[in-house]
Amino acid sequence: MPALHHTGVDLRRLQQIVSGLTEGVIIVSPEQEILWANEAGLRMHGVERIPDLGKTVDDYRQRFRLRYRNNHWLDAHDYPLDRAVAGEAFSEVVVEVVREGEDDARWIHQIRSLLLTDSDDKPDLLVLVIQDVSLRFEAEERFEQTFKANPAPAVICRLSDQRFVKVNQGFLEMTGREREDVLGHTVYDLDVLADVDDPGLAKQRLREGRTIPQMQADLHLPNGGRKLVIVGGQPIDLNEQPCMLFTFADLEPRRRIEGELRESEARARRMFALAPVGLAVATLDGHRFLEGNGALLDLSGFTDEEFKHQTVGSLKLWENATVRAELEQALAGDGGFQARDACLHRKDGERIDVLISAGVIPMHGSNCVLWVIQDIAERRRSERELIGAIETVMRDTNWFSRTIVEKLANLRSPSNANRVTEVATLTGRERETLSLMCEGLDDQAIATAMGVSRNTVRNNVARIYGKLGVNRRGAAIIWARERGFPLPSSRRG
Repeated sequence: MPALHHTGVDLRRLQQIVSGLTEGVIIVSPEQEILWANEAGLRMHGVERIPDLGKTVDDYRQRFRLRYRNNHWLDAHDYPLDRAVAGEAFSEVVVEVVREGEDDARWIHQIRSLLLTDSDDKPDLLVLVIQDVSLRFEAEERFEQTFKANPAPAVICRLSDQRFVKVNQGFLEMTGREREDVLGHTVYDLDVLADVDDPGLAKQRLREGRTIPQMQADLHLPNGGRKLVIVGGQPIDLNEQPCMLFTFADLEPRRRIEGELRESEARARRMFALAPVGLAVATLDGHRFLEGNGALLDLSGFTDEEFKHQTVGSLKLWENATVRAELEQALAGDGGFQARDACLHRKDGERIDVLISAGVIPMHGSNCVLWVIQDIAERRRSERELIGAIETVMRDTNWFSRTIVEKLANLRSPSNANRVTEVATLTGRERETLSLMCEGLDDQAIATAMGVSRNTVRNNVARIYGKLGVNRRGAAIIWARERGFPLPSSRRG
């Protein structure tokens, strides 16, 4: 302040300047001498005394390096102090301030100039008014980084002219556009609100700068195609200008999945309808039929209207309530079963032999039962005719070899079809043991007849049981007698 006394400047004028400003103030003489700075101006340079700013403009440049936000360093004549001394008036210059000996900027200043003249209208004092906008630009930098890194597609348009000023990589990748195809263009050049659910509301909210609720839209692509999206708008301030942030959710994968699902459902329904065996879908709770295919309706004799929404019990499909309870219990306990024999009651009272399979399947958010009912009446009729023929042949087997007799015996006993055992699989000692068993001898008598120990006989019997798939002496004897046992001369004298 003492330096100002030598200038002959009215201190009242300086007080008026300072009292009217909350920013930092630096006062320079036309001779480039730094005369005074307020506390805010000192604090914005990290110093406590006016001399620490430098005695002159040249000293200031030595102590503080300035660069623009685009990382371009200022030349000497571009410093705001130099421009003010040169008589240039400017309203807004944004620079980063780097202290001597450091590489990183500590502050970001927004500077404007004031020129005070004397009574002869000659430059008397040069004033720099400084705002520390570091926090604002740091916030904008964080927003910029977040905006760029956000995988959700987004664009920002300025509300004053509705031109796009920012676009992130997500939007470019989603639309296949280049950055220059978006920036500088208006909302109407690149209509992000095309084909939204409520275009009137969306465009009214855009004009008013109010939140645009999320809406489904078909976004136009540069290749002439369209992309299904959800678009919403949120008003924001960017560089102190009101803007609208548009964000998008790409629904194209969902639309593709839904299309594939519809195709899959159509194929499934077609297969369901055309299946040559009876198919039906019923609820798991209550076993109420929801749908039956044509093969099942033909098999049961019911019409589609009579079949739908009826239960197994009300239609009386199975021979009795006991069978129905067993099937439903198997569903509840094991989640399904396969190829169970049953007798289906048609609407006209006729009974048909069927094989039933059922399993629990998810359908429309709940558990249902898929029933598969196969008509085996013709097969059973053929089996019965075959068994009758076999019985006739088995009455006199003198003309057949033992191998043929054994195969006929297996055909006559279809319950053992999964375990076909022939005499040839038994050893000589096992056949002899089995033959003596058919003659009614116990283990001790067999041991005496064969001249072996009782333990040996027991071991032979155990092996015979294992090969025949039985666990009782009577079952083994029946199996053997069906195959021509006892053998001749099996008893030892």
